[in-house]
Amino acid sequence: MIKKGIKELIAAAEEVIESIPAEEAVKLAGDENTVFVDIRDIRELYREGRIPGSVHAPRGMLEFWVDPDSPYHKEIFASGKRLVLHCAVGWRSALATKTLHEMGLENICHIGDGYNGWKEHGGATEAVEKK
Repeated sequence: MIKKGIKELIAAAEEVIESIPAEEAVKLAGDENTVFVDIRDIRELYREGRIPGSVHAPRGMLEFWVDPDSPYHKEIFASGKRLVLHCAVGWRSALATKTLHEMGLENICHIGDGYNGWKEHGGATEAVEKK
């Protein structure tokens, strides 16, 4: 038997992280000091597309890409730019944002209603071709 379910984990994350609505996120498109970080599975990107210019950071590698001491570190996460994480509906990104917040990243938030909300509010999308 589990002690906490996803609802409790997401609620706990939302208490300590910044969550922005998709409508606000759409207004950040093109801001040179903002990086959209898509943590969805690559198959979701192939199927649904992505936010133009977003960085794909698979959920399973995210902490390794953020940590400068990791052999997998990606410089974009040390850029000092505002990181706006998202998944499809905001659940995975809430948990991921909380983890990165616990790692010490401060200029970070997530799209509370995810990529689906982004599309519903007229946010631009682009296709992702299989490699």
